[in-house]
Formats: sequence, C-alpha cells, structure tokens
Amino acid sequence: MSRLLILHKPHGVLCQFTSPEGRRTLADHVRVPGVYAAGRLDADSEGLVVLTDDGELQSRITHPRHELEKTYWVQVEGEIGEEALERLCRGVRLSDGVTRPARARRLDDPGLKPRVPPIRVRRAIPTSWLEITLHEGRNRQVRRMTAAVGHPTLRLVRVAVGPWRLDGLAPGEWREAHVPEELER
Repeated sequence: MSRLLILHKPHGVLCQFTSPEGRRTLADHVRVPGVYAAGRLDADSEGLVVLTDDGELQSRITHPRHELEKTYWVQVEGEIGEEALERLCRGVRLSDGVTRPARARRLDDPGLKPRVPPIRVRRAIPTSWLEITLHEGRNRQVRRMTAAVGHPTLRLVRVAVGPWRLDGLAPGEWREAHVPEELER
C-alpha cells in the first residue's frame, strides 16, 4: 500500500531533502524515510506539498496528462481588474508558449498569518489576492503569469493539489493522507 503525506512547506524551504549549501529542506520537517515530493514549490513559495513512497503514484500526481488541478492563493501587486483576470483565464503568452486556460478569481484577504520574512510592501501600491487553479505545472508558472498581466506576485501559497487541501496545517506540519481510488493503480 502506498504511503502519502501532505506537508505545509514554509517559505524559504527547498522542495528536496538535501542541500549542499546547508539551506533548509523538507528533511527539516518530514523525517519519514523513503518518501519524495510529487511536484515542487520553489523556495519563495509556501503551501501544500504531496509526498509519497510510490514512484508510479508520484508520476500520476505530477504528469500533465493526468490533469490534476493545483490551486494557489496569490497576493499580487496592484488592484487586479477584470481584463487581467480574463487574460489569466484564457491563457497567457510566456517565453515557453501560451499557458493552458486557468481558473482565476479575486479573493478577499484569505486571512493567512503574515509570512516570515514579510513580503515587500510599498505604501503607495495596494495589493490584491487571487485564487488561481492550473492543470499544468511549468517552472514558476503562476509568478510568470501574474507578471505577464502586469501584477507581480508578492506571496504564493499552494492550497490544493487534486483532492488534497492544506486545511488546518500550520507551516512545517504534515499529516498522512488517503490516496483516492482514481489515483490508485
């Protein structure tokens, strides 16, 4: 039987278990032998990381053909308007091609605890929160998409991967999770 964990990766933690430079890694939070991340979050991002000891399950979670949704709460610079939201939903031209259509909507402040270290704040420039759901996972995709529509990302929190949600996990905490039938062999 496959083992599956979900972790709330804190900001500044590398999404790997070792670092030759001595940076913080997943090993600082998860001391379970034989599990590996199914997908990545860059060190500047925080939120849900799925870990498993099953290579085939890891592939089913991460491979684009399975179209597992990933949902992010994103704080961006500026007040985002309808035109920018529509562009995010249609797909945005990036250096590696046009993104697939996404779901994007404005969020009220989601009530997250302040990030440590805090985000950069400029008094004269307001911020907006968005919820963005993708079916693909290009490198730094959400950050590149929001920048392409004129709203650089200040904070990015992945709140869901497929059926798994961050609900109730504090940064650095993890728990065992169930593998749904549609993802089992």
